[in-house]
Amino acid sequence: MRLQFIVCKVLQREAYFCAARSKNVVDVVLMEQGLHDTPDRLRIEVQKALTNTLDIQGRPYDASLLGYGLCSNGIVGLSAQIPIVVPRGHDCITLLLGSKDRYQQCFDSQPGTYWYSPGWIESGKQPSKERYEQLLHQYRQKFGDDNAEYLMQLEHDWMHKYNCAAYVDWGFVDCDRYKQFTEDCAEFLGWNYDQLTGEPGLIQRLLDGQWNDAEFLVVKPGQKIAEDLTSAAIITAQP
Repeated sequence: MRLQFIVCKVLQREAYFCAARSKNVVDVVLMEQGLHDTPDRLRIEVQKALTNTLDIQGRPYDASLLGYGLCSNGIVGLSAQIPIVVPRGHDCITLLLGSKDRYQQCFDSQPGTYWYSPGWIESGKQPSKERYEQLLHQYRQKFGDDNAEYLMQLEHDWMHKYNCAAYVDWGFVDCDRYKQFTEDCAEFLGWNYDQLTGEPGLIQRLLDGQWNDAEFLVVKPGQKIAEDLTSAAIITAQP
């Protein structure tokens, strides 16, 4: 098959890794990191990408694949003129860990986990000493020292619900620096450090066309993606 894989840039390394091993012809279409922060914008930008049904040579795609989970309902309402295939998951950590069941197990055993991966670390948005100092400097420049300290307290209030920095390791070249970065972040934030082995199976099956119903939703032309949070399916297709 000829497929396009529309995926967030934080999964760039994992996407190309699996695409290179796929039996299908896969064109990776990278989307701006951070779209999930504004679900409506994510929906608009991914819908634009879905309007393309031909590769650069003008040859038709057999399907469009999404490298997203539900992402705060950001993919709800998406439709296309060719089939869309979506992994069943709440967010991209499911894709990094290899299954929604494993993600659920990790969440149940350690609910206060903040996840780190090469793509997330490269985005510069993960909680870290560097990010803290950068924001503090910006606030001091704009609002003065006292206001800056107050704003930083507000900025980091949400962190209190986390107590562990977990690195998902896919074994990429030079990954030791990412592990060390995550350990340093854990120490700075007063969190525990954990390391989990990433599992490419879910993304690989997506790109290989092994779309079993338990792991993937196939959205046919004339249908759109809808949430289904009352069941383990997470997402469903509606007319």
